[in-house]
Amino acid sequence: MSPAPGGNGAGGRAKRPTMVDVAREAGVALRTVSRVVNDDPTVGPEYVTKVRAAIAALNFRPDERARQLRTGITGTIGAAVRRIAELNPALAAIEQSARASRLTLLASSTDFDASREHDILVSMCRQRLDGIIVEPFAENHAYLQPEIEAGMPMVAMDRPMSGVAVDCVMSDNASGIGMAFHHLHQHGHRRIAYIGDSERVFSGHERASAFRAALVAHGQSVTGLVHPGDITGERVGASLEAALGGPDPATALVTGNMDSTIAVLRRLGPQAASRLAIVGFDEVPLADLLQPALTVVAQDTAAIGRTAVELLRERIADPSRPVQNVVIPVSLTTRGSGEVPAPAVSAQ
Repeated sequence: MSPAPGGNGAGGRAKRPTMVDVAREAGVALRTVSRVVNDDPTVGPEYVTKVRAAIAALNFRPDERARQLRTGITGTIGAAVRRIAELNPALAAIEQSARASRLTLLASSTDFDASREHDILVSMCRQRLDGIIVEPFAENHAYLQPEIEAGMPMVAMDRPMSGVAVDCVMSDNASGIGMAFHHLHQHGHRRIAYIGDSERVFSGHERASAFRAALVAHGQSVTGLVHPGDITGERVGASLEAALGGPDPATALVTGNMDSTIAVLRRLGPQAASRLAIVGFDEVPLADLLQPALTVVAQDTAAIGRTAVELLRERIADPSRPVQNVVIPVSLTTRGSGEVPAPAVSAQ
């Protein structure tokens, strides 16, 4: 008896059934099997039924590598994000949207390292993915221009990519800072300080600039109240000392992102933090368990992730369309810390 198509008759490694085996089993031409496997709508239903029955009987799996070489389409997109080792709502939304579009997601963490980001993006380009979503960190991405010109679709998320023109989706940073400042001002605070990320980072620059504009719009001096920089314990501690010390200390804080907020809360400690009005930009894990619970400017990270996939699919479908920049609205989530009133001014 001859061996079944799925084996080699010698007890060795099983031989995978091929389209030739499927054609023989179904009693149809090889070309018909190929058309059914590739979802050709012009194949008659009786042939589709025969071929699919043969595929099921033989447990046939199409060779994805051959299909990719033939069509130039992998059905896989990449995402280079700054973190994947912890909860990343935007990445979760990208994965969900990709899955709904029958796309496989290949994600990698750049860990806020420009050289690592470079290596990851170059590797993704070499793998000829259908497109790449980037949460950029490096200061210059001009090295990707040849890949973009060769047809690699890319979308920047959270901030633009520098040195190249690609679609981008990000939050309304200026509006969010304005919301935070106005909210604290409504609760009587007239000395409001900002502690945020380095202005080398696009979002850090946008938020610090928006805060300076809010101070000027309310007739207040910028001096001593705006403290951007690298998120380290020492730097944040020095910024807090500058903002909260002296004869005219700030009575409220706006923090520029999640990392800034966490660093500020750690440096202040529970008691000092509970007496200070604070509004953070970005949600913070367990923010509702703090005392008082943390008021935040909430980014719609799920919408950012979904929009990134939509922009990528549109770019894949129409490589020549104009570059789009989509700004996603933010909202203020009040929980208590931003509602701490300004201390009463003592009578002289």
